[in-house]
Amino acid sequence: QVQLVESGGGVVQPGGSLKLSCAASGQTFDIQYMGWFRQAPGKEREFVAATWSVGSSDYGESVKGRFTISRDRAANMMYLQMNILKPEDTAVYYCAASLKYFGSWSRTGLYDYWGSGTQVTVSA
Repeated sequence: QVQLVESGGGVVQPGGSLKLSCAASGQTFDIQYMGWFRQAPGKEREFVAATWSVGSSDYGESVKGRFTISRDRAANMMYLQMNILKPEDTAVYYCAASLKYFGSWSRTGLYDYWGSGTQVTVSA
């Protein structure tokens, strides 16, 4: 079992920045992939970013060049630095972890564990 807890959400003006954190506990040594997804009201859950082996990461098209994912394995933490935020980034952001060795990191089906989410609102 893995437990995930997100933090760092809030309200920010367009063009601003936020840094989300995800604290993992439990069977963390078995985690192969970690990712961030988001879900806006009335929309499907959307891939934001994922990281797996050291130095490997990928991003959704809408956040490339603005968001940066990082992971501190020793501290069992994952982060999402979000810059140049736009109103369309408004959503609940979820942290996810997978114990699987292979799969599509951009698909929700890969992930075994999810946090409860943190709200990010970008508004003037």
